[in-house]
Parts: sequence; structure tokens; C-alpha cells
Amino acid sequence: MEDAAPAGLRYPWEDPPVPGAAIEVAPGVLWMRLPLPMKLDHVNVYALDDGDSWTIIDTGFSSEKTMEIWRDLMARPLAGRPVTRVIVTHHHPDHVGLAGWFQSEFGAELITTRTAWLFSRMLTLDVQETPVPETLDFWRSAGMDAQVFEARRQERPFNFGDIVAPMPLGYTRIKQGDTIRMGGRIWDVHIGNGHAPEHATFWSRDDNLVLSGDQILPSISPNIGVYATEPMADPIADWLEACERLAPLARPDQLVLGGHKLPFTGLPTRMRQLIDNHHGALERLHAFIDTPKAAADCFAPLFKRKIGAGEYGLALVEAIAHLSHLYQTGRATRARRDDGAWVYQRKG
Repeated sequence: MEDAAPAGLRYPWEDPPVPGAAIEVAPGVLWMRLPLPMKLDHVNVYALDDGDSWTIIDTGFSSEKTMEIWRDLMARPLAGRPVTRVIVTHHHPDHVGLAGWFQSEFGAELITTRTAWLFSRMLTLDVQETPVPETLDFWRSAGMDAQVFEARRQERPFNFGDIVAPMPLGYTRIKQGDTIRMGGRIWDVHIGNGHAPEHATFWSRDDNLVLSGDQILPSISPNIGVYATEPMADPIADWLEACERLAPLARPDQLVLGGHKLPFTGLPTRMRQLIDNHHGALERLHAFIDTPKAAADCFAPLFKRKIGAGEYGLALVEAIAHLSHLYQTGRATRARRDDGAWVYQRKG
């Protein structure tokens, strides 16, 4: 979800590193960027200097192009020293895509949360040539546009394994309350939720650095969606709980190193913006459903802009999430329409 221009934030670097190059954002901490073939066209990754080796944070998609960039990074900015640990903040493909490659090709240790590892490994093994009946029913229940539905019904769906390297058996778990040493610092592990279950963030005890993954981003709110795998999930509640829990950790001087966009300072302001953004979206949506609406009818009040074909799927799952939160918190009712779609109407 796009935010209004976030006031009160400062961006120490106006331009990101080009592929194959790195910017030292703090002693022993390198910021690098990998391309993605989508509207959000990049993912930020980081390398932390452990002396004779490196720990990297997130990996990008699994592709020949990304592997070529990583080889270049390892030869030049990483100076030929080995990557011995890969930390994955959450299970989405742009973050976990090459974790298995680092394990199998370079013997790196994979460190992540249990949920992130289980999701990643399960999804790499789940290959579908056509959408399964449960997915089709889920799309119908969201009121998916008929033309979009017909096209997607006949297409090979996105498969996690297409852009995530096979993952060897075994990983090292991190969880809420753990500490980890990397880059010459001790970091506290704090777990977020909403965008991805059990999303790891890292808060330095020794200076002002925060490695936030996609849990905290400067100019967009991470996508928060409901999927056919868990149609009654309430990730909006999970998101708001995590933001309220992480907000007291925020200080104005902290340099936040996120998974997308630019590093920034002004974290207390940003935490309040992230919380307010979704409360505002919920209020707009609540006002909009004065008559029964399906999820596919609700893009305008949520996103306040036209949704293109490439964004349709993410917009749909986010609309479902917000409507379902209103329903599950008692602020809306829902009923089945003749075509099988759930339609929601506000209470009060």
C-alpha cells in the first residue's frame, strides 16, 4: 500500500548502490541491491563483516542473473571472503530465493525463524500446473473480476519453486528474545507479523542500526494479504499488534535498513505512520461498505488509485484482509452472494 509522502523521515543516501556495488552504511555493514522483475523492481540485501567471513541478510530471487550479481559482489565488495551465514528475515521469494544456493554451493548456514523455514521449504515442494479447486473457490469468494478469473483459471499459477532455489534439509532457528552476534555487534531479535508470519527484525545493542526486512519500510506499507491457504487469517490484527509492540523500541537516531526503498532515520514517526495508515484504510473501507461489497469492489477506498493488471492479485488479497478484519472484529457482517462471493456490509 502506497503511503502519503512520509514527513519527518531523513534519507542519508539519495541513490541506491548499482547492481554489483555496495555502499558502507556503517562500519562493517554493506548495503547492496538486487533487481526484481516487477513493479517493486528491487530488493535490498546487506552484508555484515564478521572478520574472516560475512553474514548476509536476505538473498533476492533465484535466477541466473541474480547469481551472477552475487558472484560479482562476493569477488569485489566482499573481497573474496566466504559467506558463512545467510539470515532470511521472512519467507517471501525475494528474500529467501537463493538461501538454498548459498547452502549447497558455499556451505553457508541458514538462520531464520521456524515459520519462515517451514513455509519456504513446503512451498518449494508444492508445484501446481493449474490452479487447484480451493484456489478457484477462494477467487470466486473474493468476487474476482470475471475476465481476470477466466484468464488465471487457465494459466500455470505462480510456483514458489520457480524463483526459489531448492533448500537442503536443516537450518538454525531464531526466535523472539534471542540475540545474535554479527558485524561486530550484538543484535536483539524482535519478531514481526502481518506481512509475513514470524518475520525477524534485528536491533543493534551497540549502535543505532535496525535491520527491518519488510516489516518496516519508509514510503510504502508492506502488502498484507489473506490467501486460500488460510482464508480466515487476520493479518491486519497481527500487523497492528506487531507495530504497537515494536514502536516503543524506536528512537529518532536509528538508521533503519529495510528490504526495499532507502535507508532512513525518524523511526518513531514512521511507526506511527504505519499504524495510522491501516487504521485510516479500515475507516475508509468501513464507510464504503454501507451497501454490500465484495473484496474486488473495494480497491478505490483502500488504495486511492487505479489498480493495474500486474497489481490486481496483491490488491485483491489486501482487500480481503481488511474486509475480513472488519468482519472478525464485529464491525461488519458478511453473506454469500448468488455468484459465491462474500459481500460485506458495515454495522452501525
